[in-house]
Amino acid sequence: MSGLTAELVVDGRDPRTPALAPNGRLVCYVLAPISRTGDRLDTELWLVDTEGAVASRRATADTATESRPRWSADSATLFFLSDRAGRGTPQLHGLNLADGTTTTLTSWRAGVIDHLPLADPDLVALLAEDEPTEQDARRARDRDDAIVVGEYEPRARLRLLDLRTGRITTPDVFGDRHVMELRQRPDGGPLAVLTGASADNDYGPRTGQLHLLDPATGTTEHLGPVGADARSLAWWPGEDGWHLGYIALTPPVLQAGTAVFDLAVDSRVLRNRTAGLSMCPTTLGETDGAPLVVFADGLNSTLARLDPTDLTTLSQHPGRLDNLTTTPAGEDIAVLTGTRYQPPNVHVGPPAGPLRKITNTRPELDGIALGPQRPLAYRAADGLDLDGLLVLPVGRTASEGPFPLVTIVHGGPYDRYADRCQLFWFPSAQWLAAAGYAVFLPNPRGGQGHGHQFAASVASRVGQQEWTDILTGIDLLIGEGIADPGRLGIAGWSHGGFMSAWAVSQTDRFRAALVGAGIVDWGMLAATGENGQFEAALGGSTGWSGIGPHPHDAVSPISFASRIRTPVLILHGAEDTNVPLGQAVYLHRALRHFDVEHEFVIYPREGHSIRERNHQLDVLRRTRAWFDRWLRP
Repeated sequence: MSGLTAELVVDGRDPRTPALAPNGRLVCYVLAPISRTGDRLDTELWLVDTEGAVASRRATADTATESRPRWSADSATLFFLSDRAGRGTPQLHGLNLADGTTTTLTSWRAGVIDHLPLADPDLVALLAEDEPTEQDARRARDRDDAIVVGEYEPRARLRLLDLRTGRITTPDVFGDRHVMELRQRPDGGPLAVLTGASADNDYGPRTGQLHLLDPATGTTEHLGPVGADARSLAWWPGEDGWHLGYIALTPPVLQAGTAVFDLAVDSRVLRNRTAGLSMCPTTLGETDGAPLVVFADGLNSTLARLDPTDLTTLSQHPGRLDNLTTTPAGEDIAVLTGTRYQPPNVHVGPPAGPLRKITNTRPELDGIALGPQRPLAYRAADGLDLDGLLVLPVGRTASEGPFPLVTIVHGGPYDRYADRCQLFWFPSAQWLAAAGYAVFLPNPRGGQGHGHQFAASVASRVGQQEWTDILTGIDLLIGEGIADPGRLGIAGWSHGGFMSAWAVSQTDRFRAALVGAGIVDWGMLAATGENGQFEAALGGSTGWSGIGPHPHDAVSPISFASRIRTPVLILHGAEDTNVPLGQAVYLHRALRHFDVEHEFVIYPREGHSIRERNHQLDVLRRTRAWFDRWLRP
């Protein structure tokens, strides 16, 4: 077996967004590079035969960003978005499977955001912003382009493309609301339309409303408000008429577990169909009958059917099931899933299983030695059941410990570690295991996979019990002789970066820390981050809550910066709007003031995730070098 290199990690290509043809014979998926070298991420569409009778093949030969494959009802045409005609401006295209010809179907100057082929074979619904006017062009040309917040805010609107004429019409519906998602009733009836008051992430997700639109007549019906962060629409028939479901956060708080909400369209009765479950729904899959539901279930995933009165478990799978797509009858599905030692690939099969892998997009990893990975189950100080993962150094066993241990905290906090391959461009277990480290991946309270109450328990209390949950796991590994108590490190990105900063502000047990795109001041994040109200729910207050001190001060690492003695590596994207760069600058200045050993690295042009190849390589190499410096004998 050969060893893992940084280039092997970042130079691969991952499958994304598989789309299963209605006849079940083909899957189209996007093949995307993990990193990019220029301004554009060039992606490819690939077609794979579900029975393996025909070799996988590229659907197109263009150098472009291609995305969002969708099939016509008869499986004869593949619709997709591509910016082949003008980079950065996606247009709708259609691939005729019979003769292999591709046709450009739109030339909308603002570009197309999303699309949905309708039951009427001559209609495709589009989501697109308004085209720029002559006045817009003049203002840009003359640099008379002052931005008045709230005016001329870009919003996606519903539009209808007539394939016979190429004409795009914009129904005068939904006022000035931003359209987020569409789903047509399986019998070809009305469109369910999910809208928000704004495209602003801080405001829009809390203002969702559901509507119906008849694409033939243009008539609409308002169904009322939906929960925060609503998504994943699905229809199904019931004895009392049609039902419309969606996934949203459980009210009333914004830091919450997700739930499946079931709206009886005729009676307007709304029910939470997953209340009290110790799992968290992630995706609804529409069929002609009862919809399918994917659940994050601890370290693994469960696939169930939403029957009229109950949930019926169909199959359980290790790790994650992502991007569920299904045939209309629900007899076959395609998903992205992998194993502990293999990255995700497209798998197909019946919902009850088994699923068959039909792609292998990372063959370069075959034969690469990875660290042994195993699930952990333990109890928090208050008796709450917790889980996580332990990855040992490559080629080593637990009995050979103790090892230097790096704890990597996941982001979110509404995310989770699943029992899948832990190899990514950001600080990841297998990358450190290849350098001789044991790695602890905890799932403390606040995350996904254990129901609503588990997730909601950190609202206004970040860094409290979730922190002691992590400490309990570290102590467990020390007690088992796996972790060396004198060589402990901690790392994380986003909320994980917050937890890393919080850890070193609360204890000097760690010899080194990595804070990637981390939060150090919750009040500042609520005021400047793109998800401000969600961050305020975590921190517990905002700066405009009156004269301080505020609740968020008590859970912000910056308040305790004078206690930090641990060397800290700070990594941050210069253009991050989720956790703005100011958070990292704040921590850097505090550590400099208190004369704490640290290194501060800013990645130009990067957002919350690091995308450029050389920057990803730098993250990987710098991470190892930092922990080698402080945790090696």
